[in-house]
Amino acid sequence: MRFIVCLLLIMLLSFVSSLYFPWWIIGIIAFAVSSFIIQKPYLAFLTGFTALLLLWGGLAWYISSVNHHILAHKISVLVVQQDSPFLLILLTALTGALVAGLASLTGSLMRRLF
Repeated sequence: MRFIVCLLLIMLLSFVSSLYFPWWIIGIIAFAVSSFIIQKPYLAFLTGFTALLLLWGGLAWYISSVNHHILAHKISVLVVQQDSPFLLILLTALTGALVAGLASLTGSLMRRLF
């Protein structure tokens, strides 16, 4: 139950705060949620990782599909050296997932110290 609550809380707070703050606010949100809600460290990492993988992957896919992946085709050639917008979306989702997962892990381990 805590996994679902943390997952939804991280997703919701990250989405709302990303409208007003820089992209790295997701790390602060994941850290704070994992600091306040008790979880084992591996579950905290999995929560943050899954939350941002779904959020950023979904948002990147939605934004890219609205314009028929025109920009994603061009950027994917520059970034991943292939004409694959879906690989670019996956790379975007994994970047956010790793930031949030490691921040959640840090928050969970920090809670154990105090």
